[in-house]
Amino acid sequence: MPRTIAIDSPECASLPEAIEALAQQDFDPREEESTLEAALWLRRLTNNRTFLADLLLDRLAGRSDGGVESGYGPQAIILSPRRGNMFLRANIWPAEHDLFFRNSGAAAFVYGVPHDHNFSFLTSGYLGPGYRSDYFEYDYDALSGYEGEPAGLRFVERSALSQGKLMLYRAHRDVHSQLPAESLSVSLNVMHIDPAQGWFDQYGFDLERGEVTRVLSPNATEVFLRTAVASGSEAALDFAEWVGRTHPSDRMRLASFEARAGLIAEPDARQELWRTAEAAGCRMVAETAKRRRTDIRA
Repeated sequence: MPRTIAIDSPECASLPEAIEALAQQDFDPREEESTLEAALWLRRLTNNRTFLADLLLDRLAGRSDGGVESGYGPQAIILSPRRGNMFLRANIWPAEHDLFFRNSGAAAFVYGVPHDHNFSFLTSGYLGPGYRSDYFEYDYDALSGYEGEPAGLRFVERSALSQGKLMLYRAHRDVHSQLPAESLSVSLNVMHIDPAQGWFDQYGFDLERGEVTRVLSPNATEVFLRTAVASGSEAALDFAEWVGRTHPSDRMRLASFEARAGLIAEPDARQELWRTAEAAGCRMVAETAKRRRTDIRA
């Protein structure tokens, strides 16, 4: 489960102070000293019990048109622009009886969607009892990432991100299935950005089956490829064929076959394409190709 970090400091920091200190420190969750320093500044910001309300009231009253933006759906508030390899955000966690939970539904707040992360981040409980999670760990390097693959999840515990609790979520290791907070809650996050993270998959999981369900992380390059192939351009088809054979990203190779299969109406021809995919030398693609061929026969 995420690593709990115990830092008992009574000091407070303003949001600008925390942003500047974290940017100067260049947060790197792979380094212990950097992690503890960033956690200290998150603790100081968490101790500031008025900054978030003041920020939101200024925006609501029209006294400020910057400094806070919505992002990542209806629950996230971006508190700082990207500075180096980090930014700050706040997340709102409604209870089931809250109106915006009832209007948006559980999935809008990622409740009941077991997942890992392809980035590391620090988090603290800022307001309320906090969301609850069933926590698991797994071995990312042991997975190929195809739908239905046994994930080897190891249950750790169920706990809540209570007010003042500070944790480090570790990329490709910690898995959680979140449950609604008992009352409206807010968490603060120090987000770490790795330029390569878009090429590392974030997975969804089926806890009952203990399997991978799908890749959750978006990748614009994959979308561009699918769109180009959908145009029917010969150049796009040639490029997709090359991607399917040689691209270092398994997800891109799979996308190339899926995009080309979408242009083929004749079942036998689609079968032949997926048969080629099975022999492409990539387990993720091969296992998916087997399933696609079975679906065609059915």
